[in-house]
Amino acid sequence: MFVDVKMINASELEQSAIEFHKKLDNIKNNIDKQFPWYPYGTLNNFIHLKSLLAEHPLSSLITGNHVADIGAADGDLAFFIENFGYHVDVIDHAPTNFNGLRGAEILRKHLKSSIEIHDVDLDSYFSLPRKDYGLIFFLGILYHLKNPFYILESLSKITKNLLISTRIARFSPKGDFIAEIPVAYLLGPAESNNDATNFWIFSEIGLKRLFDRTGWDLVAYTSVGDTKKSNPASQDHDERAFAILRSRRIY
Repeated sequence: MFVDVKMINASELEQSAIEFHKKLDNIKNNIDKQFPWYPYGTLNNFIHLKSLLAEHPLSSLITGNHVADIGAADGDLAFFIENFGYHVDVIDHAPTNFNGLRGAEILRKHLKSSIEIHDVDLDSYFSLPRKDYGLIFFLGILYHLKNPFYILESLSKITKNLLISTRIARFSPKGDFIAEIPVAYLLGPAESNNDATNFWIFSEIGLKRLFDRTGWDLVAYTSVGDTKKSNPASQDHDERAFAILRSRRIY
């Protein structure tokens, strides 16, 4: 049974996402506790998005029936959005996905879901399964990509609205203040959490300039975490930016 997203405010959406997260965790444990499920709660993003969605309701951002969740991990967010009656494409890349996209496929079958799972290498000159999306979720993936300019410019041509989050930093690892300079720090392969898929960590000004240069208007913005001493190489000083973007290329 689908839920009408127009009838849910931002606080109710947050609570619904948290409850759905608990439901999925129980399902995963019942399926196989030993399976390498993605260990982070992707639906917790709605806690941080609440302030943005209070002013810009999710229903107003979705301009068509097809939604994409890029960098979807096990697809938790995609299954959640499907409950509102939308067709959702999960877009991720098996070699860099936590469990090779097996988790999303297992859940899709168990839930008898209609989401579509697409294995796409976003570090290549990629094409997505559709040329027009009502909304794209692009949460926690930008800093894992080698070519952030190319991906954001490409997405600006196929969706009106984008919900995005990524890591940012106010200081370099050596302590240089970079918050007010439009720059990005390129991580070494083991420099941050020993994860070679961590690449570009932008300053806040650098990230906002990237949005502008790739064809987006900044509709709403916030950051969470260590908003005083964030550092690209330190997990203890992690800051995340959340934003709603609107494409200037689609009218």
